[in-house]
Amino acid sequence: MSTKTSAAGALGQALWLLLLVLSGGIKAGDESGHDLLSALRAGGYVILMRHASSPGTPPDATQVDVGNPNRERQLDEAGRSCARDLGEALRRLGIPIGNVLSSPTYRAVETVRLAGLGEPKTFSQLGDNGQSMMLDTSGSRAAWLKSLAAEPPTPGTNTIIVTHFPNITEAFPQVAAGLADGDAVILHSDGRGSAIVVARLKIGDWSKLGR
Repeated sequence: MSTKTSAAGALGQALWLLLLVLSGGIKAGDESGHDLLSALRAGGYVILMRHASSPGTPPDATQVDVGNPNRERQLDEAGRSCARDLGEALRRLGIPIGNVLSSPTYRAVETVRLAGLGEPKTFSQLGDNGQSMMLDTSGSRAAWLKSLAAEPPTPGTNTIIVTHFPNITEAFPQVAAGLADGDAVILHSDGRGSAIVVARLKIGDWSKLGR
């Protein structure tokens, strides 16, 4: 099979998944969930997610993690548990992960580490500029993230990007509403420099895929 044919097939599958989203959404555990799992196992997708659950304020001196000397916001117990469950689900389901990119904030990097995805490559553009929930009205951050999400992953793998709600809202406002901590948007390159949204998943739904 030629590279061009393979790319066309992958895009066709992505468009099929998009139709499922538009017709009611992909839900873990139903037939469309099986389609999504098969697609992810083949690789070629970008998993763009919010960091796992984190309180809105930094921890006090008695609760701060040893590895969090700057006392940034960190995951709560639910966030830690969900991050671990996410990593276990990815491995159990045989979903191959290649590049892992993250906001440099402690709570985002902690999500990656607890999921067992190794040390991520961090980018300031994926961060919150030290100001949680602040939108970038210039549009430059959104353009950067959309370009990043459109980059095809290493063949046979999926890319994970961990960032914050404002960043996802700016880049993909059509699917950001209601995206909770740890939830993910699944994207696929259209081959023309843009990414199409093919699914949304709650962090707890990864373990239900394929059932």
